[in-house]
Amino acid sequence: MSRTDLGMPAFPEAAREAVRDGVLRANLRHATHTIRDKRARAVAELADWDRLRAAGKAVKDHTLRHLDRYLIQLEAAVTAAGGTVHWAVDADEANRIVTELVRATGEREVVKVKSMATQEIGLNEALEAAGIAAYETDLAELIVQLGHDRPSHLLVPAIHRNRAEIRDIFRAEMGRWGRPAPDPLGDDPRELAEAARLHLREKFLRAKVAVSGANFMVAETGTMVVFESEGNGRMCLTLPETLISVVGIEKVVPTFRDLEIFLQTLPRSSTAERMNPYTTMWTGLGPSRGTDGDGPSAFHLVLLDNGRTDTLADETGRQALRCIRCSACLNVCPVYERAGGHAYGSVYPGPIGAVLSPQLRGTESEIDASLPYASTLCGACYDVCPVAIDIPEILVHLRERVVQGGPVTRQGIRVRIRPARGHTAERAAMRAARLLLDRPGALRAGERLLARARRLAPRRLPGPGAAWTDTRALPSVPAESFRDWWARERGTRQ
Repeated sequence: MSRTDLGMPAFPEAAREAVRDGVLRANLRHATHTIRDKRARAVAELADWDRLRAAGKAVKDHTLRHLDRYLIQLEAAVTAAGGTVHWAVDADEANRIVTELVRATGEREVVKVKSMATQEIGLNEALEAAGIAAYETDLAELIVQLGHDRPSHLLVPAIHRNRAEIRDIFRAEMGRWGRPAPDPLGDDPRELAEAARLHLREKFLRAKVAVSGANFMVAETGTMVVFESEGNGRMCLTLPETLISVVGIEKVVPTFRDLEIFLQTLPRSSTAERMNPYTTMWTGLGPSRGTDGDGPSAFHLVLLDNGRTDTLADETGRQALRCIRCSACLNVCPVYERAGGHAYGSVYPGPIGAVLSPQLRGTESEIDASLPYASTLCGACYDVCPVAIDIPEILVHLRERVVQGGPVTRQGIRVRIRPARGHTAERAAMRAARLLLDRPGALRAGERLLARARRLAPRRLPGPGAAWTDTRALPSVPAESFRDWWARERGTRQ
């Protein structure tokens, strides 16, 4: 994961600052509500949505069970089509491979089509350290880069910015990166889009090297697939002489026919469209590439692990690798809507980030140990997920790992991790609850005692429990227990 994010405070502290920002909350509320309402209408158009969802889940699960076989098949197909495949076990190796490939061309700048994998490994920073400038071409990513900011959403990285803020960023920063913004520049979306188009067109026509990601990779044909809405991806994938794609190993699907499912579910879940405006596919160099100027003359695919194989070893947690990065879970999450994406300290914010980041990076750091708790467990994320990832189940699973420790896989080796710091009271409470629940007589006596002492119940819990009641009202104790109510109403005791 990007090292720039690991120095952040734990989620509760970061979120506490975020919820005080009224402009941020207004921006997020407006954007997420708009996107999720449009998505709901787009999904309702399909009578077989539930079957498409089940089919997508089945394809992803099958692929993950046989990932080794499909990756070897993918490598053979890409190589046969004229491409070169590189394997990267972690972020350092991936950055080294890409840097060496760019240096070999003699170029000192690259254009990029939006890629979460390159953000995950901190590629821009690695290229900058090697004297290579990386220019983001996705409009939202451009806003983030010009604003010296970090992405806060999977699909709309600049969702936390409004039009006036974007105008000010363009005015102040565009001239330092290339063609300056027109003068005067207003905050009308058309003006802002035109300013970005003119600024980027200069870079597209000059760049000799491009870096991309991919939404899907087809094992049987070696085809890369990129979904995007602006056309910047098409420019990156066709104009440069060298194309380098950095893709997580979980993005592979077995056959070209499998794309039929995701061509329907991904656009509707992400941008609420029936079909993406631009769906670009390429297979190696293709039959005409490299011989008559039609597309890049060199294609390199960097297959990134970076914790994915370790995640695959976890039977409960591996379902997070089904994710197709649609961002639907972010748009319905009440926690994300109020805290924003930066509080998650990861390129993957929201519910999916709360389960994916601690598995890819481990739960040793304070920020990663706190992410499984960044949820109300309301289940809205599971309901909208187009590949049926049970995010609440994984959150509970990871909370147990944080509190109890236990066996996990790290760099392919089975190890036992220690519980995270600060959860001693929680472990003691869970042990006490287990002892009590295993003894019905003691539980019954405790319920009666609590009911009789309800007038003495505090409004706030003491000690470690204070953190819970700082943001919640302590429920009032009923006058009688459920057991006593049942006995009184039904006239029987068991």
